[in-house]
Amino acid sequence: MISKPIERERAIALRREGMSLRDIVKIVPVAKSTLSLWLKQVSLSRPQKQRLTQKRLDAALRGAARRKSDRIALTQKIFEDAAKDVVSISKRELWLMGVMLYWAEGAKQKDHSPSTCLKFSNSDPVMLRLFVRWLEENFGVQSDILRFDVYIHESIKRTREELFEYWAIKIGVPLFSFKSVYLKKGNIKTKRKNIGEAYFGLVRLTVPRSTIFNRKISGWVKGVEKYYWGIV
Repeated sequence: MISKPIERERAIALRREGMSLRDIVKIVPVAKSTLSLWLKQVSLSRPQKQRLTQKRLDAALRGAARRKSDRIALTQKIFEDAAKDVVSISKRELWLMGVMLYWAEGAKQKDHSPSTCLKFSNSDPVMLRLFVRWLEENFGVQSDILRFDVYIHESIKRTREELFEYWAIKIGVPLFSFKSVYLKKGNIKTKRKNIGEAYFGLVRLTVPRSTIFNRKISGWVKGVEKYYWGIV
């Protein structure tokens, strides 16, 4: 190894001032391995060590914040690019969307209870608004005949009026369509995110005298099953 006494003395002096190896190597142009060898015997005071530790922590936090910001920006770009794929929605596409929604979230016809009317439950106001639109498009059901009930945990202190007004505005239906509030008992799960100020419970939409509609949706679902898996 070629001796570099001037660089070595400069590096030692900087280290004694409490500088980190990362900063010293920017000033003294030598290999990091050489620098580590030169500074091996140089001791730092406790305050110097604490400053270096804090500096590393600050750098790590800045790096984490930068990576988080990059992830958020990337995620937002993915959202925006994906949204562009939805140029238009045809009437048939809307029909199939509603069938799939009801298959997932709606009250199904049962052999022991063949007279079940249409009931759809969800906590997403946009999904509820879409389903109301779907009912109008496919069954001619107007929103003013629908019944809405709110289910919310008993520990959430919101008034009946506050809940009804919130959901009526979010879904875009008349306030008088909301009838009852049902309180859920038991301990609320602390890991849930839909609690606190943003939590307004879950809404169950009911279409009165809609047994025939429910049977028809069941038939559409069976049609999907038959198309893909030959299930009758």
